[in-house]
Amino acid sequence: MGMFCFQCEQTAFGTGCVDVGVCGKSVGTSDAQDRITYELMKLATAAQDARVDDDLPVLFMEALFTTITNVSFDEDACSRMADEIAARRLAITGDTDTPLEAIAAPADIFGQSGVEASCRALLVLGLRGMAAYAHHAYMLGRRDESVDAWLISGMADAARHHEVGEWLGLIHDFGMVNFRCMEVLDEANTGSYGHPVPTTVTMDVEPGPFIVITGHDLHDMKMLLEQCEGTGVSVYTHGEMLPGHAYPELAKYSCLKGNFGTAWQNQRKEFKKVPGAFLFTTNCLMPPKHSYADHIFTTSVVAYPGLKHIAADADGHKDFTPVIERAKELGGWHHKHTFTGINGGSTLTTGFGHHTVLGAAETVINAVNAGDLKHIYLVGGCDGALHGRNYYTRFVEQTAPDTLVLTLACGKYRFNDLDLGTLGGLPRILDMGQCNDAYSAVKVASALADAFGVGVNDLPLTLVLSWYEQKAVCVLLSLLSLGIKNIFLGPTLPAFVAPEVFDVLVSEFGLRPITNPENDLASVGV
Repeated sequence: MGMFCFQCEQTAFGTGCVDVGVCGKSVGTSDAQDRITYELMKLATAAQDARVDDDLPVLFMEALFTTITNVSFDEDACSRMADEIAARRLAITGDTDTPLEAIAAPADIFGQSGVEASCRALLVLGLRGMAAYAHHAYMLGRRDESVDAWLISGMADAARHHEVGEWLGLIHDFGMVNFRCMEVLDEANTGSYGHPVPTTVTMDVEPGPFIVITGHDLHDMKMLLEQCEGTGVSVYTHGEMLPGHAYPELAKYSCLKGNFGTAWQNQRKEFKKVPGAFLFTTNCLMPPKHSYADHIFTTSVVAYPGLKHIAADADGHKDFTPVIERAKELGGWHHKHTFTGINGGSTLTTGFGHHTVLGAAETVINAVNAGDLKHIYLVGGCDGALHGRNYYTRFVEQTAPDTLVLTLACGKYRFNDLDLGTLGGLPRILDMGQCNDAYSAVKVASALADAFGVGVNDLPLTLVLSWYEQKAVCVLLSLLSLGIKNIFLGPTLPAFVAPEVFDVLVSEFGLRPITNPENDLASVGV
């Protein structure tokens, strides 16, 4: 089979990867992941008219999560998962095949052209992103019936023919259920670890053995911290784990020290010659260089051939002893190493979730009424390696002193080490957390709109988003479903969105491709 993959922002030539993924994914792995998606469609179709086990949505979470960019590069593991899904379907149907209305083979899922194919891709890729958030919540013991149901019904609907209006209705409904999914994850995180509090995080690495934990899974982070405490092994966050420092129930561990490096796409440069161990809890794994491959451990759905994997036991517990022992063997540095962000700053501030920002709502409201605060920007999303992403650094640098910048996800590493001063006692850059914490941003915007007696789109608020993979897709669809308009999107437009579909997004929601910071800031009129 031939490969065709266009699910991430870095897809080859802006159209699709056909020989090997720009991410490093092989043809075999790509085909196996397409088969996972195909088998999920067949299972979803079969399950809609059958009594199914309560754990079926969990299978959909794990399987869809596996297909997200930079999660699994293991062809054999993906093939085994596809086989498992097929077996679950045959157990329901009594070994009878389940033909799909619009999809005859795995290659048809993304290989077709036209408006319907574009809408199908938009829905399926959004479902992949939601599955990741649902999986994180599930790891903390939280599920939602509407989310569980949509993981299955959405995949069944994606395998059918629909008129354009029906597709748009499905995509709208998906966006709303994904917003609920992000809300459930927020409840799971804050219920487990407390509300984030503003925290300044160093980028220094102290002498001695250490582990760098990356990805998104706070549950894995908690287990690692518990097991590292008292061992002499320090723990540093990386990428989207930075917000972990702000949760009281994670910050209480003395072994949690600081943040290592910048965003995920720089790992092949930043992980070289580092005498520490690395634990990947979710996506954002790049094919490792030989020089540090034996430092890396994966867990959960993350997989790469030849890397050591930490699996959970029947009770969900993970034994991170191999990671800890490897860190001890490597020994760490003998002297403190001082690192900086991409702009030269040596500290990062995080922890401005909705609880904290709404606690300062009176300050914000008074500043707006007094004319001291002219505008609020939300600048965030997924980072990536392609040229042009310095746009987001330049944009933030050029925002006026009487504006605030909310940010989230790993795109913030383009500017989160900048010192832009304060406004009304608040730092001008407010890190709200991970990509899923777009929920926090919407909650803050809604509260401010209520306070001023206006709609969200009437606030002095502009969203400037960067995207890379499928979690960013589902966040964008949620924002559009909530009716939020005039969002700037970049650095490029998704290859899977047909021009006719994008025209609808422009006409209905005012979605705008980024141009350059000067023009885009001027268009806001601040």
